[in-house]
Amino acid sequence: MESLLFAFESSPWLFFTSVILVSLAIGSFLNVVIYRLPIMLENEWRSECKEYLELEPEDKKDIFNLSKPDSSCPKCNHKIRAWENIPVLSYLALRGKCASCGVHISAQYPIIEATTAALSVLIGLKFGVSLETLFGLFFTWSLITLTMIDAKTQLLPDNITLPLLWFGILINTSDTYTDLQSSVFGAIAGYLILWSVYKLFKLVTGKEGMGYGDFKLLAALGAWMGWQMLPQIILLSSLVGAVIGIAMIVINKQKRGTPIPFGPYLAIAGWIAFIWGTQINQSWLNIYT
Repeated sequence: MESLLFAFESSPWLFFTSVILVSLAIGSFLNVVIYRLPIMLENEWRSECKEYLELEPEDKKDIFNLSKPDSSCPKCNHKIRAWENIPVLSYLALRGKCASCGVHISAQYPIIEATTAALSVLIGLKFGVSLETLFGLFFTWSLITLTMIDAKTQLLPDNITLPLLWFGILINTSDTYTDLQSSVFGAIAGYLILWSVYKLFKLVTGKEGMGYGDFKLLAALGAWMGWQMLPQIILLSSLVGAVIGIAMIVINKQKRGTPIPFGPYLAIAGWIAFIWGTQINQSWLNIYT
């Protein structure tokens, strides 16, 4: 391990090449999680409901998890071969089509892979060869997954938000990104802030303005960066949400009154704060002092 760290420190090109290659592979895996995890949760909830209501269970289905069944074309069931599953390159080589039937493949796959690699490189540039980079990569990959799942299904799975929250507190026992007290109070305040907004909105309008997954995600962001970053994250998420929401309405991709998931904006704002939060806070202080 020490020899590997020495090689990374003495050869930055090797370090960043490794980050790119690993993160491209991780991006491919994130595509699997984004697609399969909501279906897995839905199957689990349906099974639990039938058991609770003492209904006849469904016939046993084929195994469906993150590893099984093997990836295949949804139209012709062509099994994806290894050379067809190389991140980004396979999509370009196949011109975005199935090698068997020629049906169009969603551009989401190479976009997620490329985005994962790009954001991972920025993490490496920010923290260098360190544990902060290793943890930061996990943080980044988790936020990418949560962003896409929430955008598609309006779900923020506990399977990701809760481990992210507890891991943020755990790593800050060593003052990795903030001190432990700030981490714990960040988690508490992050949850309570949005919970209070939710309760007040429901009291005034009788409607639910957001879900509990949003509370847990902000709690996780507070656990990673401390309570001091929460005002910035909330302001940034509101700004990002307003810009994207208005843009989607203007280009007629979002009807007025249609629910818009807040999780992606929290995740984007949280990642921006994670990388540039200190500089942003300092810039605001310079403006008002």
